[in-house]
Amino acid sequence: MFADFLKRLTESDPAPLPATDARLALTALLVRVARTDGVYDDAEKARIDKIAASRYSLSPFEATKLRSEAELLEAEAPDTVRFTSAIKDAVPFEDRIAVIEALWQVALADGSREPEEDAVLRLVSKLLGINDRDSALARQRVDRAD
Repeated sequence: MFADFLKRLTESDPAPLPATDARLALTALLVRVARTDGVYDDAEKARIDKIAASRYSLSPFEATKLRSEAELLEAEAPDTVRFTSAIKDAVPFEDRIAVIEALWQVALADGSREPEEDAVLRLVSKLLGINDRDSALARQRVDRAD
């Protein structure tokens, strides 16, 4: 279903993604983080829907539809390194901290902080060009907001 999309996303010199493709890719990354600990529950799904609705000005129905499509894309997407590296090319640097904050919101949505989620967030942050300190500050902002 997403073969052409993934091919464009993982080309050696990918073109910037159109806005709709970029939001699908970013939402799929949220799904990947949520699934990292082996538990993908309703709290995480609701958090992804809330982030998508807020970030992209979607209705609840549209946000749920985007998440459903992102779940399918995430299942077909390549390893996290290649997938995240491709997303890096689609997201301007100044917007990447907001991506990290959204990822932390999802990782912490179930009320627990799992080592697997910490590890994938460290990797994704690095791949997006965000250092450990800025990622930790993003996590703290998310902790305080909840």
